[in-house]
Amino acid sequence: MTEQTRPAPAEIRAFRAENPKMRERDIAARLKISEAALVAAETGISVTRIDGSALKLLERVAGLGEVMALSRNESAVHEKIGIFENIKSGVQAAIVLGENIDLRIFPSRWEHGFAVSKKDGDQVRLSLQYFDKAGSAVHKVHLRPNSNVEAYHAIVAELKLEDQSQDFVEANTLNAVDETADVSRDELRDNWSKLTDTHEFFGMLKRLKIGRQAAVRSVGDDYAWKLDNTATAEMMHTSVKSGLPIMCFVANNGIVQIHSGPIFNVQAMGPWINIMDPTFHLHLRQDHIAETWAVRKPTKDGHVTSLEAYDADGEMIIQFFGKRQEGSDERAAWREIMENLPRAASVAA
Repeated sequence: MTEQTRPAPAEIRAFRAENPKMRERDIAARLKISEAALVAAETGISVTRIDGSALKLLERVAGLGEVMALSRNESAVHEKIGIFENIKSGVQAAIVLGENIDLRIFPSRWEHGFAVSKKDGDQVRLSLQYFDKAGSAVHKVHLRPNSNVEAYHAIVAELKLEDQSQDFVEANTLNAVDETADVSRDELRDNWSKLTDTHEFFGMLKRLKIGRQAAVRSVGDDYAWKLDNTATAEMMHTSVKSGLPIMCFVANNGIVQIHSGPIFNVQAMGPWINIMDPTFHLHLRQDHIAETWAVRKPTKDGHVTSLEAYDADGEMIIQFFGKRQEGSDERAAWREIMENLPRAASVAA
């Protein structure tokens, strides 16, 4: 297999067998294939291709009972243990508003589905895994000891595709986004000041044709101030000590997964900072954080403050808020934490 040649499914399986302790995402990167291609290579062995529709999953997933829902991007992995409940499906967007599993889903971005059976010692771990057109992971549902295995096998049987090929070809999904509009700082600040809900923020960026990071960088430090890149870990530790409930958002192309509540067990391991709580696990690559910002947005209930970490490409890795009730002002304890986090050192001599 040369650097220019795409590995065949058998070659992918052989490399995986030779590197049993290597993380799947790292194997895919080493072979220059998508994670979906890595999974597809096991089709007919330990993998079954299923319909990739998010809406078809949502019609059935509650029957699994307790599961672990996993969503990730290149730098953060967000895992929640619970049940899928309070599901509202729509073609453009779907919502899961469970006590533990809280998701915002964009069904048009979901394309490929796989049912995966993975041996782990004497155990067999079952999961449903979903990917976008480019083969990037969107969402995974992992069964737990108390999950309904019969319901899982029924879902696989119902959604199994005729096409059970081991080959996978990624689609080019690069869409040029016009973020080059010449927006003056005054215009940006004027629009920013008129926000009445945090959900209006994305619409404002789209209307002004400006990227999120570019807006944060230029709006002014009364609305956004740059933090030291140690701020995320410090915020976590301070939140643990105070018992303050927080909200943690991790997003990719097809989903946003949210944790709401206090956090208890924060551990650093190599480049990772981890939250290891009973129903919430977070794994964040601190070395991927290129910029960290505290961002203040007006709402009808007073301003709210978020912590946002960006990677070297300007993509937001993760976002945190203080948990608050709709119609209530932001918690004073959260504002105090945010305002006392270490700020980025001045570039000035």
